[in-house]
Amino acid sequence: MAKDQRQVDAITARDVDFAQWFTDVCKKAELIDYSSIKGMFIYRPYGYAIWENMQKELDRQFKATGHENVAMPMLIPESLLQKEKDHVEGFAPECAWVTYGGSEKLEERYCIRPTSETLFCEHYKNIIHSHRDLPKLYNQWCSVLRWEKTSRPFLRHREFLWQEGHTMHATAEEAVEETVRILNLYAAFCEDYLAMPVTKGRKTDKEKFSGAEDTYCVECMMHDRKALQAGTSHYFGDGFTKAFDIAFTGADNQLHHPHQTSWGVSTRLIGGIIMTHGDDNGLVLPPRVAPVQAVVLPIAMHKGGVLEKARELKERLEKAGLRVKLDDSDKAPGWKFAEYEMRGVPLRVEIGPKDIEKEQCCVARRDTGEKVFVPLAQMEEAAAKLLDDIHDNMFAMAKKNLEDNTFAAETLEEVKALVEKNSGGFVHTKWCGERACEMAMKEKAGVTSRCIPLEQSGTAGKCPVCGKDCATDIIWGVAY
Repeated sequence: MAKDQRQVDAITARDVDFAQWFTDVCKKAELIDYSSIKGMFIYRPYGYAIWENMQKELDRQFKATGHENVAMPMLIPESLLQKEKDHVEGFAPECAWVTYGGSEKLEERYCIRPTSETLFCEHYKNIIHSHRDLPKLYNQWCSVLRWEKTSRPFLRHREFLWQEGHTMHATAEEAVEETVRILNLYAAFCEDYLAMPVTKGRKTDKEKFSGAEDTYCVECMMHDRKALQAGTSHYFGDGFTKAFDIAFTGADNQLHHPHQTSWGVSTRLIGGIIMTHGDDNGLVLPPRVAPVQAVVLPIAMHKGGVLEKARELKERLEKAGLRVKLDDSDKAPGWKFAEYEMRGVPLRVEIGPKDIEKEQCCVARRDTGEKVFVPLAQMEEAAAKLLDDIHDNMFAMAKKNLEDNTFAAETLEEVKALVEKNSGGFVHTKWCGERACEMAMKEKAGVTSRCIPLEQSGTAGKCPVCGKDCATDIIWGVAY
């Protein structure tokens, strides 16, 4: 038992040092490891499996809405990148460059893609000629490279995994509709699969994506009351298409520039899961993306029939559609309990000689620690219901954290006091729309604009910085 206790004690308590707790969980739950290059991490099998489950579901939803997967090169010629000035300026500090091919110095530098708008535009110029060629709904699963100065597992990598959608449309209305459609898809995915409540909104001009006309986002609150931008969807208008001379002949026989969108989520979502749901014993994984939804542990498996019954139980649950692991190793039960608690497995199913006699098994929930005895004959139905109950409870707890730490304020001083008192949180105010007031809020209150909520109250008020009459609702917070 002492060994089990040491394993749990090795995690720093969340409320003592949240940053260290997060790093401890990433390492001890075997999600990630450090490589020899600063800011470049190794996704270990368990961490990568979470991403695979996310990818599988998102890919299904993208294809259901007509999107197709493609693969673009990882290198972008500097001359191509320079075609969109605002875009280049936004990414310039983070670009990594290839200057040699073998031992030969290249005539032109190649940027390792930080994002792929320019590559898609170059391709679209070659394949879009008529209104009949539209819309183009493409998506790419890949890694990108951004030379971040500071790095943290999952939250800020120099190289990270993501998906990036890039679409072209005949009209602005169609492109905006696509942008919002994807925003809603991301929001539903976060809530329905990751049990993370979201706030949907639009970024300010200061915070929007380089080269975009509008950036929409989903913002989530972590356990430590800081904000995490979980996904973004951008409307580019025709700025890129004009810069790259992409044009099509419309039904009116006139030339037009198509309207463009891009959108993406990344492995940062895994960091969001950890920080939203984890506890002092480690991970708490949402059942719908957990690599293992139920672990079957035979108790006193040296006794006749126990291991056979455990294997039978695993097979039954797998046939019912669950992702199941049987741990028939010779490790002590207490060690196994601590191990799978650390790894956030939603259900722990224990079966021993006494359970077999009673034709039942003991099922423990990771989210609450509650144990229930379930008749063996009812295990499939009970496990499915328990997994849904766990998701619903995790979402409810995360939503309570969001609601309990969301505040309203009327002055800059109130915003600052609320954030300092609560070590974070979301603060709602009015805003006049001036960048100077947005910058003052950051400099004097230590918060950034998280988003302009899509759902506006419609009430009038005053800007907390300059005091001007205004009606725009905005959310401020401290963000990752």
